[in-house]
Amino acid sequence: MTEKETKETTPKKNESTKIKPRKLQWHPAFGAAFEMEFIKEKDSLSIKREHLLNMKPLQVDCLVVKKVKGIVLENEIGKFFKEHNIIEYKSAKAALSIDTVSKVQAYAYLYKAYGGSVDRIRFDEITATLIQESRPEALFRYLDENGYRVSNPYGGIYYIESGFNIPTQIIVGSELDSREHEWLHLLSGRVTKQEMAHAIEYSRNTESQEERNLIDAIFEVSVAANKEVVEELVRGDEAMCQALMEIMKPEIDEIVTTAVLQECRKTAERVEKETAERTIKAAVKSLRRFNASDADIKTALVEDYGISEQEALSYLK
Repeated sequence: MTEKETKETTPKKNESTKIKPRKLQWHPAFGAAFEMEFIKEKDSLSIKREHLLNMKPLQVDCLVVKKVKGIVLENEIGKFFKEHNIIEYKSAKAALSIDTVSKVQAYAYLYKAYGGSVDRIRFDEITATLIQESRPEALFRYLDENGYRVSNPYGGIYYIESGFNIPTQIIVGSELDSREHEWLHLLSGRVTKQEMAHAIEYSRNTESQEERNLIDAIFEVSVAANKEVVEELVRGDEAMCQALMEIMKPEIDEIVTTAVLQECRKTAERVEKETAERTIKAAVKSLRRFNASDADIKTALVEDYGISEQEALSYLK
């Protein structure tokens, strides 16, 4: 389900030069990544994002409907699919619990109930899939302690084989093979420089505008979630920098601007510190010319320059 946006906070004093963090739009990026997961089999599927379950505003993150009944998909995630498949995505900070699983079961029931005619969509034609980057340890512990049978046919893919009428699988993004599930992997903060470069090259070379649009949506989150990797690419490879600028100019501009501001702040702080040290040393030298005692000099430094007694003593050595 769509997450509520957080309220903006009022900037603190002296923070006017800081870049305000943008709220990452995980769900649009997930929708794009999920479509890219099945891009090779797109002609066999109908993938609808934020599918409304009724005329009222109740929607699932993604609905996958097979265009050809009974077709078996090659994608490991898709092997579980039947004719109608409810997909729920949870960002890294969201909780994935037994109540979330139950809620998605309810969505599946509602989807069947609003199928248009009696039993047009059969129970044995529906599945539920829940996806999250991190492993939901509390959920797996609950399933184990309460007698649910769970199998693990592929890395990062778990089937709940008992306890629910709607067949359900849980996808743990951090456990998926990053090569087999490149697009979902890009939503994580674990992308390597080579993986990012490969995705960028793919985007540049594909002739499909549909794919480019999907990849752009993925990059909007991936670039922000992997800033250090992007900074390395921008600084180390002029061609890759140009490619990134073409794809994600606003986001790259923000990263570069932030990096420049950080360097400027470091330089300003260093200069300020060096200037303060020179001023204090000059003050100590002048006071000693007037035969001031070390105790009096220490007191003056603490009062006039706002430093600690220990710092003041360091200037008297």
